[in-house]
Parts: sequence; C-alpha cells; structure tokens
Amino acid sequence: MAYSNSIPVKNQTISGELILVGFSYLGELQILLFLVLLVIYVITLLGNLLVILLIKLNASLHSPMYFFLVNLSFLEIFFTSSMAPQLLVHLLVEEKTISLAGCAAQMYVSTIMGLTECCLLAAMAYDRYVAICQPLHYTTIMSGRACAQLAGASWFFGISVEVAQITWIFSLPFCGSPRIHHFICEIPPVLKMACADTSKNEIMVLTVTVVFIMGPFVLIILSYVLIISTVLKVPSAEGRRKAFSTCSSHFMVVTLFYGLALITYLGVKSSSSPESNQMISLMNIIVSPMLNPIIYTLRNKEVKGALRKTVGNTLFPQNWRNQ
Repeated sequence: MAYSNSIPVKNQTISGELILVGFSYLGELQILLFLVLLVIYVITLLGNLLVILLIKLNASLHSPMYFFLVNLSFLEIFFTSSMAPQLLVHLLVEEKTISLAGCAAQMYVSTIMGLTECCLLAAMAYDRYVAICQPLHYTTIMSGRACAQLAGASWFFGISVEVAQITWIFSLPFCGSPRIHHFICEIPPVLKMACADTSKNEIMVLTVTVVFIMGPFVLIILSYVLIISTVLKVPSAEGRRKAFSTCSSHFMVVTLFYGLALITYLGVKSSSSPESNQMISLMNIIVSPMLNPIIYTLRNKEVKGALRKTVGNTLFPQNWRNQ
C-alpha cells in the first residue's frame, strides 16, 4: 500500500505517531523481502550467540581478543534487534507507524551500538598491535583490568555521547508531515521534521562523526601501519604469515564495517531516489552483523577448534572424555 500525499503538512505539530513509508512501493514483494530478512535476522542472532557461547564455554578462548569479540557480538545483536523486528512487522502490515517515543528509543539503541562499535574496533586494533609489536609485554599491557577499561570506555563514550545527542534532537519541536521516507528512524530525516533552527544539532552530528567515528578509524589505520612495519621485519615467510593471520579476521571486520559505511554515505549522497537510499542503508544494517560471526568462525583456527570440541562434547561426551 502506498501512503497518500494528501496529509496536510503546513505548521502541523507532530506529537503522536510517525509514518515510516519504508518499502511500501514494493507492494506484494514486501512478503518476499520479509522472508529474506527474517532468515538473515535469525542467522545474525544465532551466529553471534554461538560466538558468545563458544568463548564462554572454552577456556582456551579466554584471552583479550575474544573478550572484545564477546562485546562485539553483543553489540551486533542489540544493533540489529533495535531495527529488524519493527521492519519485519512493517513489511506485513499496511499502517507502518511508530510513536515518537518508539522512534527515539530506536535511535538511542542503534546510535549507541554504532558508536560503541567504532570505539571497540579501535580497542581490538590496539590489542593486535600489542600482540605483534610488543609480544613480550602483551600479558602485562593487556591485563584483565586493561581490557575491561578499554571495553568500558567504548561503552561509556557510545552511551554518553549518543544519549546527549538524541535527547537534544527530541527536545526540538516537530511539525509538518509525519511521513519519513525510510524504514527506520535516523538522525537526518528526523532533523528535517524539526520546526526550529537545527544548525547546532548538525554541528554536533558532524563533531561526533569526526571525533568518535573517524577518530577510531585513524587509530585503527595507525595500529595497522605499525603492525605491518613490524611484520615485514620478520625474517621468515612463515613467521610473517602467522603474524598476519592473527589480524586477518579483525582487519576484514573493520574493512566491512567502514567500507559499508562509506558505500552508504556515498550512495545516499549521489542518489536522488529515496528507494535507492533505503536499499543502500538496508545493506549496511544487515550485512555486517550477519557476516562478522562468520568471519571470526570460519577464518579463526582457535574458534573452529573450540566449535568442534563443543559439538563433540555435546554429541559424543564419552568419546571426547577418553581423548
């Protein structure tokens, strides 16, 4: 069902529900999209839960890198779950509405998880830097307390910055059309509904992007420059291969996260079609959370070994005890 454009918009104060137009233009194809997204959402949940359980159940994975990976998996679950269930419901109903409070809650969770992930990926890059560039001091530098402080700082910055930003946005008065040409609530379309000067909010959005999104990216790049320069000094090819293999999963996750973010930004900027913007955003939201556990499971020998051990203990407990 396509929503009518006949809603009066002039100076109409928005205080109740918003309309997420979403994929209404797809008509009956929304059912097909629902099925595809439902499968992806289930895979995302099961994949990340599997990673968390494997790390918790296997003492061999109780190290700093996997401590951060548990945090990353929790982030992916909360990030996806802040948007996917509502999107799935909207694909099946005609009235695609969301309350202002619900819109705010969705933005709180999604932005907190997104910004925290940026900081956490930088902490994981630092962990890899210490492991390769300062291996003799690794256990001292990356102690349990240090890991907890790095993870805690990531969560602190994500929560404090985004709570302040989203609260400020929703303190503005909203008027005009309640229609949002998107399937989720995001900062740009919500700011467009404000009937007040939003220049300061836009400056804050830019500041947050530069400091807390690009800032961690710069730290990640610096970490990998130092890692590569150290690895290239290793005399044997086998030694270099092993060193690079310890970073490969994290490097792929970082490339996926920031690569999709860049594609989304450039795609939205270059596209004049709301429909194209939505498809690009959808890829960014569903692809990374689904692929991250796959990357860490399939490309990591320790995780694959832990998976075989856990499955073996579960299905054939007597055989594994005798080994």
